[in-house]
Amino acid sequence: MRAMTWNVWWRFGDAWREREAGLVTTLREVRPDLLALQETWSGEGTTQADVLAERLGGLAAVWAPTSLPPAPPGGIDVGIALLSRWPIVATVVHELPHPQWPGPPPTALEATVDGPGGRLRVIVTCLEWEPSFARDHLLQSYAVAELAAAGDGPVLVLGDLNAAVDQPELTPLLAVLDDAWALGGGDPGAVTLSSAVPEAPREAGHLIDRRIDHILVRGGLTAHRAFLAGDHPIDGRHPSDHYAVVADVGWE
Repeated sequence: MRAMTWNVWWRFGDAWREREAGLVTTLREVRPDLLALQETWSGEGTTQADVLAERLGGLAAVWAPTSLPPAPPGGIDVGIALLSRWPIVATVVHELPHPQWPGPPPTALEATVDGPGGRLRVIVTCLEWEPSFARDHLLQSYAVAELAAAGDGPVLVLGDLNAAVDQPELTPLLAVLDDAWALGGGDPGAVTLSSAVPEAPREAGHLIDRRIDHILVRGGLTAHRAFLAGDHPIDGRHPSDHYAVVADVGWE
């Protein structure tokens, strides 16, 4: 099964509709079976997850609100989402710890998918990124790791984790999960937040030109291939300020 995670940059910038066309083009080329989205929108009677699911051929879709990043004014919410080629039979939204952040909680979306090899849990999240909230970031990483380690079945964690594999904020997760990028032979020099993208947040100096978006696995899962997608302009625009991570995942 092909898993993919992508921070799709909400409606930020001045051309989100044009960027969304690039998202669809990329997703039609990659054809993921499981697609996790971060910084995805909800509003005007629908969600970006539902729009993309329909354009990709009737995938199942679930969306959940989160506070990372905070939603700008205007009534269009920010969230995380999962699209699946197979039925999503249960979902739970978990609030993540944020003792430093005074606003609403960030979240993790846990979904049970009835996949081709049986049921598996898929956890989608986006973790804190600001250095001033580093304690929140670490606590959130521990919380998602604990969630992933509960039970014995197969688990995928997909998300914008805002840390590279050599940064301490990812250590709790890598203690209980394996990095699909390494398992699948992904380029060790690959980055997902690239300064080559004009809209890249260069103020995030500790994250720029690092691989901070991840697919992590446990419970007998491994990866046979890993690569980037959405890493080039389409009709003159990058579809997002992040590149997507893709891994072909199967059982050991």
